[in-house]
Amino acid sequence: MGAINLALWGAGIALIVIGYARARRPWSRYQALKDQEANVARYESWRGGVRDRSTTGASVAMDMARREARMWGAAAIVGFVLVFAGFAIR
Repeated sequence: MGAINLALWGAGIALIVIGYARARRPWSRYQALKDQEANVARYESWRGGVRDRSTTGASVAMDMARREARMWGAAAIVGFVLVFAGFAIR
């Protein structure tokens, strides 16, 4: 077990923890907005009205939250790769 292995494990674990912590909040916000959007769609279909499909502030917020969650999720995945690389390198 060398210094490179320890450095890869440390960096990997740090990226996993930071990525998960930073991705959790925007992902939950995205899910809440998605549920709210589905609820509005059900209400509009029950009411019989035609929904306006233009860009709204909620759709922009959903895109931003999804993008941020994906970015930090990717950082966590890179962390897993670093941890496995730490085991693979001799």
